[in-house]
Amino acid sequence: MTASFFFDRTNLTPECAEKITKESLHGKDDGELFLEYKESEALSFDDGKIKTSSFDVTQGFGLRGVLGEQTSYAHASEISEEALKRAGKVIQDSSAQGTYTAPPHKTNQKLYTDENPLEKVPFKQKVDLLGTVDLYLRKKDPRVKQVSVSLRGSWQIINILRADGYIASDYRPFTVLNIIVHVEQNGRMEMARSVIGVRGFYEDIIKEQSWKHHADEALGKAIVNLSAIEAPAGEMPVVLGSGIPAVLLHEAVGHGLEGDFNRKGSSTFSNSMGERIASPGVTVIDAGNITDMDHAHGNLTIDDEGTPTTKNVLIEDGIMTGHMNDRLNARLMGEKATGNGRRQSYAHAPMPRMTNTYMLPGEHSQEEMIESVDRGIIALDFGGGQVDITSGKFVFSTAEAYLIENGKITSPIKGATLVGSGAEVMQKITMIGNDLELDQGVGMCGKAGQSVVVGLGQPSCLISQLTVGGTG
Repeated sequence: MTASFFFDRTNLTPECAEKITKESLHGKDDGELFLEYKESEALSFDDGKIKTSSFDVTQGFGLRGVLGEQTSYAHASEISEEALKRAGKVIQDSSAQGTYTAPPHKTNQKLYTDENPLEKVPFKQKVDLLGTVDLYLRKKDPRVKQVSVSLRGSWQIINILRADGYIASDYRPFTVLNIIVHVEQNGRMEMARSVIGVRGFYEDIIKEQSWKHHADEALGKAIVNLSAIEAPAGEMPVVLGSGIPAVLLHEAVGHGLEGDFNRKGSSTFSNSMGERIASPGVTVIDAGNITDMDHAHGNLTIDDEGTPTTKNVLIEDGIMTGHMNDRLNARLMGEKATGNGRRQSYAHAPMPRMTNTYMLPGEHSQEEMIESVDRGIIALDFGGGQVDITSGKFVFSTAEAYLIENGKITSPIKGATLVGSGAEVMQKITMIGNDLELDQGVGMCGKAGQSVVVGLGQPSCLISQLTVGGTG
């Protein structure tokens, strides 16, 4: 991978870019020129017809200078010598007396090729697929009243150039299929969705076996919701399923282990390094280079500062062992950069963000957990949620959950919310499943106004006591 993609189509040469970057960052502690090109498309099918279709191309650069804790940043959608010189004047500081830190180490890993996923499947085939899914679901069950299907994909190329001559590049494909089904029975309407995303090509998600599986999954969930009863309320045991319930782990624990929150003392886990913050057996990892599990949506060859991604153990057997760091926070904390410096686009400065965050499996089956519960619930899918990083308190709504009575699943429930504190919940995990999965859907993580794609996962686990909010 080279930087020629950007320079071949502009009047900006590699030599000129390196010269301006070096001059702009003189006296700084760190910084880089970040170049980005991105193609994205989206198609949606609703009410029996194509509702929207779009194709966009975005490109630009961001020039960042870091001195101490302060960051100066300038960006433009025009990649040219003139625009870069203007940005350099904003970044330059003649009084700066910093020492430019060493560049990231190089890597031989290459997670993705330079193939563009948007070009491999003809537009007509994509349109036909949406209509096929709609027809399939309507024919399968007369209770289906509405079907919404969408496809979207993107192809991003980034290039990072530092003042010391370091250059790194990455290609990042992404495709998504989203199916939403509305059903009606006896005047009651319910809906459910199934989403699959891959760091790959449309071929991976639009083959018949794949889309039928997700169409059936969405329909099945919607039909189950037709018979759901009101959720119980109170303190009770909660079994979390594998895969997407890890959104609770991501929000209530993952953000609290990002370096900036810990350096500033605003995380509930600040100053907890080496201390027990979870039950024995709980090991949590963030890794941006997973090759042995499907749906690692947060995979990146390098982060958005050029640091190769790796496997970072955050909690080991219940003991806090690490942070997720970008270069700035790693330098200020005397730690290493972990490949977690991420940004939404060229118009944003990087910050510590998760990649793929997951809990390692244990030895129990989900059936064992259910059998151990006299009265509680099992949550298999989540809707929205909120968390306070400082206190660790959270509220999450379930999208698919069931009542457990006398060790057996009895009725589906609706309207259940889980309320608690991340620090407390991690200490109440009493059984860890042997069924680790990464969520197949698309995790979009927001922080400080920026949104990035992440992966998340966990095995099933039993929380001995958790507050369930419900109306039953």
